[in-house]
Amino acid sequence: MASGNLTHLTEFILRGVSDHPDLQMPLFFVFLVIYGLTVAGNLGIITLTSVDSQLQTPMYFFLRHLAIINLGDSTVIAPKMLVNFLASKKTISYYGCAAQLGGFLVFIVGEIFMLAAMAYDRYVAICNPLLYMVVVSPQICLLLVSLTYLYSLTTALTVSSCVFSVSYCSSNVINHFYCDTVPLLALSCSDAYIPETVVFAFSGTNLFFSMIIVLTSYFHIVLAILRICSSEGRRKAFSTCASHMMAVTVFYGTLLFMYLQPRTNHSLDTDKMASVFYTLVIPMLNPLIYSLRNKDVKDAFKRFLKSPCQAFKLV
Repeated sequence: MASGNLTHLTEFILRGVSDHPDLQMPLFFVFLVIYGLTVAGNLGIITLTSVDSQLQTPMYFFLRHLAIINLGDSTVIAPKMLVNFLASKKTISYYGCAAQLGGFLVFIVGEIFMLAAMAYDRYVAICNPLLYMVVVSPQICLLLVSLTYLYSLTTALTVSSCVFSVSYCSSNVINHFYCDTVPLLALSCSDAYIPETVVFAFSGTNLFFSMIIVLTSYFHIVLAILRICSSEGRRKAFSTCASHMMAVTVFYGTLLFMYLQPRTNHSLDTDKMASVFYTLVIPMLNPLIYSLRNKDVKDAFKRFLKSPCQAFKLV
């Protein structure tokens, strides 16, 4: 391990979800099931929304990219996590740690703004249904998704570069199950004020602007639903947004809890539990929340099972 300069450091040790020896195998199987369901669910969504002609709408376009992001986020974290459950020495190389942090940031920032884009899509669909295909045109959808990925990549490069600009010399044991900004900066033995400020600024800015989009969209959606005369109409309109609202609340709630608090108030063990939700549990639940309760997706799934070869010829 390095004694002064970060360039001498070759690896970190990840403590994982728990360092209790008797819990390693049970936790391995629990998270293996979670990751398996995440991969199956999100690949299913990507496939169905790509090949079924009746799912070629803006809502399912955004859903497909959310599934790609969820799959990427969990794949950056879960495989190394699973290997470490079985390993006696739970290590990750210095550059592997930097790559994992960068990948995590790309997908987590991507999810923040993809959820905001989906909220905007629901706002237009409910508040301006006659203009829906004009306002949320294929070109606009592609532009929003492209900007989301570009901004996510820029954020990841900036923040990860700042985090790995500090020196690590007192310890290389990360109190987490993956390389994240807060536990990494907690190990720093040099002045971490600038990296901490950058992390806080990016986290706060991203959450603020994306939440403004989500809250504004849903404020107008609720007003529009309340103006619907029939109770059946209100129920149908609300049902298209209820799952998204629930998922957004859980996702943003854990991120706010994780990042927007002073370093002195951080409990890294508590942060690990919050991290499990938005890196592994939510990507597993999103296919259920957004799709499996959706009649269009269920019908598409039945058509795909009935004639897989024909489904791939639809687009």
